[in-house]
Amino acid sequence: MTIEQFAKDYPAVTRFCYLNTAASGLLGESLMEWRQNHDIDFLIGGSQFRLSADQTVNGVRTDVANYFSAEVNDTFLTPSFTFALKALVSGLNNDQSVLLLEDDYPSLSFPFVSNGFKVETLAITSDLEDRIVQYFQNNTPDIFAFSLVQYISGIKLDLNFINSLKKEYPEVLFVADATQYSGTEMFSFKDSGIDVYGGSGYKWLLSGYGNAYILVKEAHHNKFYNNTLSIEPLKQPFLQSKSHIQLHLESGHLDTLNIGSLGYSLKQFAAIGQEVIQNHIAEVSAYAKDQFLALGLLEELIEKRTASHSNIFNIAITDKQVQLLNERNIIHSKRGKGVRLSFHLYNTKKDVDKVVKLLRTDRR
Repeated sequence: MTIEQFAKDYPAVTRFCYLNTAASGLLGESLMEWRQNHDIDFLIGGSQFRLSADQTVNGVRTDVANYFSAEVNDTFLTPSFTFALKALVSGLNNDQSVLLLEDDYPSLSFPFVSNGFKVETLAITSDLEDRIVQYFQNNTPDIFAFSLVQYISGIKLDLNFINSLKKEYPEVLFVADATQYSGTEMFSFKDSGIDVYGGSGYKWLLSGYGNAYILVKEAHHNKFYNNTLSIEPLKQPFLQSKSHIQLHLESGHLDTLNIGSLGYSLKQFAAIGQEVIQNHIAEVSAYAKDQFLALGLLEELIEKRTASHSNIFNIAITDKQVQLLNERNIIHSKRGKGVRLSFHLYNTKKDVDKVVKLLRTDRR
């Protein structure tokens, strides 16, 4: 499947200049048809349809593991990353210290704050990586939890930096929110320095709502809910096959419609090729960054950073210019002090040009 063929599957792209995947990914026609067929099978099959639910879920588990180069036994499926991380963190001893990044996504910080961990935050600056290293040298945390891509600014932490830091501090638990990252670049969980990696599928993975994944390396499984290990496996026949982490993250019946949608999207992405996807998004995003910098629309800290940027940009424009975006059906989000624009596989340089032309003309 080519990128052009893929883009045609998304009717919203013909209606809008859709630059808002960071808020919500689009629904494709082929996935919609798959979902309709799924529900027809449920409609006429009832409980007989659910007899294959475990097979469906485990198939998606394998799809997720393969896509992220993870072990199947380290791969867990849930309705949302917010739920999964809260459940996982609740199973840790809260006498540990945690380093967070300032103004990171609330779903990442809230589980640690609400469970009473010793939390410290680090401001996001142009030399963020250097400041993280300095913090580790002076006050090594027990846990470092971070978004790989910041949802407001689009600042991206380089995986090579994370891997190097993990090698230097192997005892630290590295927890990554990848909701704004997965689906934009190639990623190998097994080869990364990340111990817990997860995200929801409704953004860049274009899977609709109600599905998420969380990967936990086997060496850390028993760090979570170690108080329940003595009573596992549970005696009920339908629970005996569940692993330790599954008992806490997959305790109920998973929805095969939503979980299956994630599997469907991952197969589509695999058909295009992860490297092809990465290269396309990187090319459009680099072009967007150059254009936005030329117009002076990006924060100084973005301009000063030497690390590569993501496909999310927060631009400083006037209320009048926001109105112009709305009038021209350029879909965006208000985030932080500016307007957030985000570019995905169905976007091209022409979408960047539409924004730039509009803003440049307004300045005359």
